[in-house]
Amino acid sequence: MARVAVVTGGTAGIGLATAHRFAAGGWSVAVVARDPGRLAAAERALAAYGQPVLAIAADVADPQAVDDAAARIETELGPIRTWVNNAMSTVVNPADQITPDEYRRVTETTYLSQVYGTLAALRYMKRRNRGAIIQVSSGLAIRAAPLQAPYCAAKFAVSGFTDALRCELLHDKVAVSLSVVYLPAVNTPQFNWARNRTGHRQYAPDPVFDPRLCAEAIVYTVEHPRREVWVGRSSMMMAAAQALAPALADRKAASMWSAQLSDTTIPDMQGNLYDPVPGEVGIDGRFTDRMKTTRGEFVTSRTRDLAVGGLAGLALLGLAAAAVAATRPRRAALRGRIR
Repeated sequence: MARVAVVTGGTAGIGLATAHRFAAGGWSVAVVARDPGRLAAAERALAAYGQPVLAIAADVADPQAVDDAAARIETELGPIRTWVNNAMSTVVNPADQITPDEYRRVTETTYLSQVYGTLAALRYMKRRNRGAIIQVSSGLAIRAAPLQAPYCAAKFAVSGFTDALRCELLHDKVAVSLSVVYLPAVNTPQFNWARNRTGHRQYAPDPVFDPRLCAEAIVYTVEHPRREVWVGRSSMMMAAAQALAPALADRKAASMWSAQLSDTTIPDMQGNLYDPVPGEVGIDGRFTDRMKTTRGEFVTSRTRDLAVGGLAGLALLGLAAAAVAATRPRRAALRGRIR
C-alpha cells in the first residue's frame, strides 16, 4: 500500500512543489485547497507520476470541512502517513490600518487551519501510533517584521500550539512526530495575490529561494523527523539575531519596511483572503531572475543541538584548562615551602 501524504494549500507555490515531490517519491497525494480549476490542474499533473491522487475542495478555516476531507482521504486513498499544514493568507498593511475582521480571517486561515489539520490527522494517526505532521511556518514566526502583523502573530501561535501538543504526545508516548519548518522569502505566487492596501506592489527582499528547496526540506523532515528545520540562510540568521540581540533585530526589521514594497504603485488589492484569486498560477512567482536555485540549504534542530553541544564541550575544556593553569603557581609555591 502506497504511503499517503496530505498537503493543504497544495495547488500553488510551496504546497504544489511539495505535492510534486511526494508524488515523485512514490507517495499517494491528497491536495486540499479552495479553487476548483487549480485543484483539477494539480490532480492531472500529479497523476502523471503513476500514484493515486485526490483533490478536495475545502476551506481549511472550516473545521468540519477539514474533518470531512480527512475522512474522505482515509476512505479513498488509505491511512494518512503525513499531513502538511501549508495553507495561509496575509494582509500587507501597517498594523493599525488592518481591520478586526482581517485579523480574524488571517488567524483562521494561517493559525487555526493548522490546528484543525493537526487534530484531524491525529484522530487517525494516534490509533495507529505512527505518522508525521508538518507545520509550514516562516522566519517571521521567529523574528516578526512590519506590514504583516496578523501573519506574524498567527505563525507565532502555531509554534506555541505545536510545542504544547508535542509535550502531550511525549507524555502519552504517542509515536507521531510534530515538526515546524521555518521558511525564508520564497519565489511563490503569494506575492501576487496577498491582500495589499499599501499602494505599492509587494516585493520579496533578497535572498529569494526556490519553492522546490522548501519541498525538499518538508519531505526530508517527514522521512527523518526533526523538531525544527530552518530553510535558507536568512531564516537561520533571523533565528540567531532574535536569540542573541532582539533589540538590534527590532531595528533591523524596522529598516526592512521599504524593502518589502516596490516602487510600482497599485490600487488596493483584495487578494485571496476570503476567496481564491482565479487563474493559473503554478509553483513559481515573479522573482525567478533573483531566485537561489539551491536544493539543500536547510539546517535541522539536530544539527543545531550537535553544534551547541560541541561549543559547550569546548567551553568546558577551556574552563578546565584555565583552572588547571591557575593552580600551578599555588602548587609550585607550596612545594617550595615544604622543601
